[in-house]
Amino acid sequence: MIKIDSISLLNWGKDRSSDVAVDPELLGDINNPNFDAINYAINAQQQRIERFDLLEDYYQGNQTIVQRQLSNTLGKANQKVLANHAKYITDMNVGFTTGNPLSIAAAEGKNIKPIQESFDEMDVDSHNTELEKDLSVLGSAYELLYIKKTDAENTEMAIQKLDPRRTVLVTDDTVDHNPLFGIYYFPKLDLLGNPNGYLITVYTQKSIIAYRTKIGYGLSDTNIVDGYPQTTPHFFGDVPVVSYQNNEEKQGDFEQAISLIDAYNELQSDRITDKRNFVDAILVLFGFTLDDENSIDKAHSVIQAPPKTGDNAADVEWLTKSFDESQMQTLADSIKNDILQMTYVPNLLDQNFSSNASGVAIKYKLFGLYQLLATKERYLAKGIRRRMQLMQNVLTLKGQQCDANGAIIHINPNIPVDMSSIIGDIKNADGVIPQKVALSWLPGQNDPDEMIKELNQEKQDNIQQQQKALSGDALTEGKTVDDNGNVVDKQQKSDDKS
Repeated sequence: MIKIDSISLLNWGKDRSSDVAVDPELLGDINNPNFDAINYAINAQQQRIERFDLLEDYYQGNQTIVQRQLSNTLGKANQKVLANHAKYITDMNVGFTTGNPLSIAAAEGKNIKPIQESFDEMDVDSHNTELEKDLSVLGSAYELLYIKKTDAENTEMAIQKLDPRRTVLVTDDTVDHNPLFGIYYFPKLDLLGNPNGYLITVYTQKSIIAYRTKIGYGLSDTNIVDGYPQTTPHFFGDVPVVSYQNNEEKQGDFEQAISLIDAYNELQSDRITDKRNFVDAILVLFGFTLDDENSIDKAHSVIQAPPKTGDNAADVEWLTKSFDESQMQTLADSIKNDILQMTYVPNLLDQNFSSNASGVAIKYKLFGLYQLLATKERYLAKGIRRRMQLMQNVLTLKGQQCDANGAIIHINPNIPVDMSSIIGDIKNADGVIPQKVALSWLPGQNDPDEMIKELNQEKQDNIQQQQKALSGDALTEGKTVDDNGNVVDKQQKSDDKS
């Protein structure tokens, strides 16, 4: 349910993410935070859940228009038309950002192959897509790295997206905001569906501490179920909860346009409502009444009015509202264009967005989206680097050497690609731009260094083939023909004779 209006949302004066900064000296043991610190963090984060719920509602389609109520004086109909621009904006941004797998390459002279293999086992591409959806809708996202058993003797790393409404990352109050511990809490239910306390899991730099409350989420000595807390070590070397943000303000992609989305839905709803009211118009009787009630359609209301002046004193008319459909459409188009312009999302149904446009032309039309992508890439890469560092700590303990420092992380936009144009540009750049730079223009996860090696090898192979073809006897060099006409090594024939 929508609990706060869009104006309050846009003027939100508090931190929009689930990060909570505290003074480390108030925690006690940093690897076993006291109840006061945990309760403070959860209570602070609870104040932000209302905003998260509203944004999720807008994405799901539970928007202000569906709750609209009209007074009787405005007509019988109350049509509620929902054009879910919020979902369109998010789905476009998620597809554009993570529709193609992220490109992650090791820094020069370093190895991240064990991390990439773990990524494949985790199906990290699907995870990144889910993560980007939270970023687009809520403005922030969280993930948890953990170790799970594959059988009785073996384990593997796993990754899971956490709901920002149930997650708290506690940081210090310095400008660096270093993670101190993470909290994930959710309500438990009994078999009848009744509340049965909360499971609160605290992730410190060294261990995982699980608490089970009897009622609510407030921790105290008297509100913990027997057998808790339960503490288990982890080997990530730091808090295994990673925080991501969509931009500096931690806003969702459609958050700034919510008032416009409401206005568009209201306008379209009014248009349909007016048309319904036109059909259900009021019948006006001038200067007479009808004794037979059955002669009037019960679906219509009747008003008795004084007679008109002149010869036609008695008359019957329908009372309707007049509206200019062309002006309504102009206003609707204007609001829609404002929504798309503010959120940098292209209108793919625009007549100017032709299907046969060149790659360069499409990029110009997507210029705003590319600017948005540049911001997303910086913040997304920051979180992924921390993810890789945590994974490196575990892999190093397992004896797998890797170094994620300086890893290059790049988003490959999911747009139509004009390969012939790109290849032509690469050919034209030969001798003008370094080959490594030109080859990096190719879309997808391509390593220019590896491509250069393959190209050089192909050139050498072609030269050798040409030399053999020109020399004539190059193909049989070092070989001879035996008595049966078979081609054999000269040394082999000499040995046979001896």
